[in-house]
Amino acid sequence: MITRRAFLQNGAMAVVGTAAIPSFLTRAAWGAASAQSNKRLVVIFQRGAADGLNIVVPYAEPSYYAMRPSINIARNQVIDLNGFFGLHPALSPFKPLWDQGHLAIVHAAGSPDPTRSHFDAQDFMESGTPGIKSTTDGWLNRTLQCEGSADVPFRAVALGTSMPRILSGKAPAVAVNNVNGFGIAGGNPAAAPLGSTFEAMYAQSVDAVLHGTGQETFEAVKMLKAADPQHYTPAPGANYPKGRFGDALRQTAQLIKANLGVQVAFTDIGGWDHHVNEGAAEGQLANVLRDFSQSIAAFWTDLGPLGEDTVIVTMSEFGRTARENGNRGTDHGHANVMFVLGGPVRGGRVYGRWPGLDPAQLNDGRDLALTTDFRRVLGEAVANHLGNTKLDAVFPGFNNSPEQFLRYLG
Repeated sequence: MITRRAFLQNGAMAVVGTAAIPSFLTRAAWGAASAQSNKRLVVIFQRGAADGLNIVVPYAEPSYYAMRPSINIARNQVIDLNGFFGLHPALSPFKPLWDQGHLAIVHAAGSPDPTRSHFDAQDFMESGTPGIKSTTDGWLNRTLQCEGSADVPFRAVALGTSMPRILSGKAPAVAVNNVNGFGIAGGNPAAAPLGSTFEAMYAQSVDAVLHGTGQETFEAVKMLKAADPQHYTPAPGANYPKGRFGDALRQTAQLIKANLGVQVAFTDIGGWDHHVNEGAAEGQLANVLRDFSQSIAAFWTDLGPLGEDTVIVTMSEFGRTARENGNRGTDHGHANVMFVLGGPVRGGRVYGRWPGLDPAQLNDGRDLALTTDFRRVLGEAVANHLGNTKLDAVFPGFNNSPEQFLRYLG
């Protein structure tokens, strides 16, 4: 394993943007990258409880149309997947990924905790311990803790203004609000801007993430900026939509392609809580789905060959009620849908057991029943992709034996 200082000297500047880079740094960057694990896991959180039943539509279920008379996705508008399930038409950028075998779907998945509180449910899914509020760190951070420390400043990155719950913990992680004005966040609620404030934080050792590594991280930030990141050009065909989520994924791709040693990355997208006028093929849900799918498809295209060693997983805190409400929307439900995209993914399949939508099959008589614990999906990525088999430490209290994996990874 190379040392932190050697990494910073040799690799942190490589191909971040289109600006000219000294050849000795470019050559050394490949050596630095090869010294680290090439496997990457990107986690995307859909905050607000996405409506899984209108995202991946069980259009062959008669009950689906009976319970959603005004917000259903008509059969002739559904993008068929397998004769039973189909995609919302706003997810059309996902269809080529499905056809190519890179995209898999897990339906009726989520947290077993019955809470309908956004705050509690998101906390449980980020901590990886449903029902337990005393957990102090996030499961993605524990994944890194179990693997030991790697001497790379950008090993764990969150795209956002503050460190998310999922990456909080003992393993160092950085929060990047904007690559062009690089900020670092650890225990502080907001990212520290580049410059004197960052150096002051290091000097005073007020942030546990920066303690002992702050100066090296600051040097990495300076090197990143020296590469003129605002002139980064995505790969041909990677057409990111304008907006926060597209920008976050574009910058995630930028950091991954920079050979900075990114192993895990996280970002989120809001706008899923549609109690009123959710819409059907068009409307509020359709608008956020376009942003969601176009951004992810652009990210996948932008990664190019690096996608072969990358797995992307999406999740939301819970689903929506099977029946629409009186305001042509949906209320807080239970099970949901998860997407898994990547080079090693055995895509073109819907995984998990479908519980059905007949009234007797619903959870509490109102929600899609849960048949796949979200930790089962994530555990397979952690173990079979990242190579961390200490799942009892990553997801304490959950029996995550490999024999029960869905086998969505080849």
